[in-house]
Amino acid sequence: MRRLPSLILIAICFVAGFVLTAPANADAKAKIGIADQKSSMFEDQRFRDLKVKFARVSLPWDTLRYDFTREEADVWLSRARAQGITPLVTFQRSRVKPHSRPTVAQYTSEFKKFKRKYPFVKNYAAWNEPNLEDARRPKLIASYYKAMKSNCSGCKVLAGDLVDRKNMIPWVKQFLKHTKVKPKYWGLHNYVSANQFSTKDTTALLKTVKGSQVWLTETGGLVARRNKSPIKLKQGSAHAAKVTSFIFKTWGNNPQIPYIFFYHWNSSSNKDTWDSAFIGSDGKARPSLNILKSAIRARR
Repeated sequence: MRRLPSLILIAICFVAGFVLTAPANADAKAKIGIADQKSSMFEDQRFRDLKVKFARVSLPWDTLRYDFTREEADVWLSRARAQGITPLVTFQRSRVKPHSRPTVAQYTSEFKKFKRKYPFVKNYAAWNEPNLEDARRPKLIASYYKAMKSNCSGCKVLAGDLVDRKNMIPWVKQFLKHTKVKPKYWGLHNYVSANQFSTKDTTALLKTVKGSQVWLTETGGLVARRNKSPIKLKQGSAHAAKVTSFIFKTWGNNPQIPYIFFYHWNSSSNKDTWDSAFIGSDGKARPSLNILKSAIRARR
C-alpha cells in the first residue's frame, strides 16, 4: 500500500508529459486546403466528405469593378463560408486589362472596397506569382503588400505567392530592401520542386525568410501539361500520386510550413494547359485522391 502514491505520481507525470508534448506535435502538421477557382468544387460530395476547412482562390485586383468577376467572387466566397471553410484570397492581374498594373492608390482603393464587402476574409496574399510576370517589379509589389497589410488589421497577409524559379531568392531579397520590414507570412507555388522530387528551392526560401511562415499556396502532382514551358516534368496519374505522397512526407510536418493548398480539385477538360487535379475531366477520382484522404485522416 505504501507504493501506491509513487505509482500514482508516476502516472500523473506521464500523463502531464503527454499533454504538454502532444499539442506541439499536432501543431507541426500542416493544415490542408484546396486551391481552385471553380466554385463548383464546394458542391462535389467527395470534396465535402473530406471536411477540408481551408480553400484558396486567386482573384483580380479589380474584382469589384466588373459584374462577371464580382459575381464569381460572390458565389465562391459564399459557398466557402456556408461550409465553414476559411478562405485565402490572393490578388492577381486584371482579367479585363491583364497587361497593366494598378497604381498603389488604385490597388489600395480596390482592396478597401473588397475588405468592406467581405469582412469575414482574414487571410490574403498581396500578389500572385510576383517573381514570374512581375520579376522586374519588386518595389511595386512591396508597395502592394504594405498597402494591404496597413489596411487589414487582424489579417494574415502573405507577402506574395512566389514561384520556385531561379530568380526566387534574388527577387525576395530585392523585395525585402523595399519593404524595410520582415513579412511574417509568404506564399509559395513549388510545382517544379515537387514534381522533380526536390527540396532544394523550397529549403532555400525557408532559410532566406527564416522566422517567417511559408504557406504552400499551390502545389500538386502533374497529371498533364499542355503549355509551352521549357521546364521538363514527368506527368501522369501515377506520377501525381507519388508527388502527393512526397509533398506530405517532405513538408507536411515542417513547423515553418503551416498550410498546404493543393491545386486543384477537378480538371475542366482534356485541354487544360495545366492539370494536377484530384478529379479528372471525366468525373472519376484519381489515385492522388486516396493519398489526400489518408493524410487528412491521419491529421484527425
